[in-house]
Amino acid sequence: MPDPVVHVIDDDEAVRDSLAFLLESSGFKAIAHSSATDFLAALPTLPTGCIITDIRMPEMSGLDLVRRLNESGVSHPVIVITGHGDVPLAVETMKAGVMDFIEKPFEDELILAAVRGALRRLSASSDKEDQRQDILHRLDALSTREREVLEGLVAGKPNKVMAYDLGISPRTVEVYRANVMTKMRAASLSDLVRMRLLAGR
Repeated sequence: MPDPVVHVIDDDEAVRDSLAFLLESSGFKAIAHSSATDFLAALPTLPTGCIITDIRMPEMSGLDLVRRLNESGVSHPVIVITGHGDVPLAVETMKAGVMDFIEKPFEDELILAAVRGALRRLSASSDKEDQRQDILHRLDALSTREREVLEGLVAGKPNKVMAYDLGISPRTVEVYRANVMTKMRAASLSDLVRMRLLAGR
């Protein structure tokens, strides 16, 4: 996975350039964008990273940007920069999933600490996605009947109920259940349920 990038989105060129300079002089890779619409247009080709965005911008606000990212399933951690009067709006962005908001004027170290936290979260979500893909591969290895037994287990159904539902004997359900645990490499039923929820399908 390439090094993550900090995407700086601000319609004020001076703020945008000074933030990008601060980040790069502190060892981060930064890409500056003059508007949320420019960022979204380029998003499919941009490297993964976190986002620092002003909250008040023409065309599209920071809050609207966050909503668009959520709709698109983009999980880049977002840090919002806000003026004193924009705090209620910033709180609204927090409810929409923003990681942090920072009031202007801000200390350099405050923004750098927020970026470090955002990139740590990004790394954790990347690890989680790797884990999810591994679980999906295990699910694909299950037979149709094993998958049916898995769904029954996750739904909390006893073996006898699953046997009745599937038209097989309870003993056969036990065999399928053992196969599911082995193929999924699950240590316990709760482990199996956690995997199924993480897989999301």
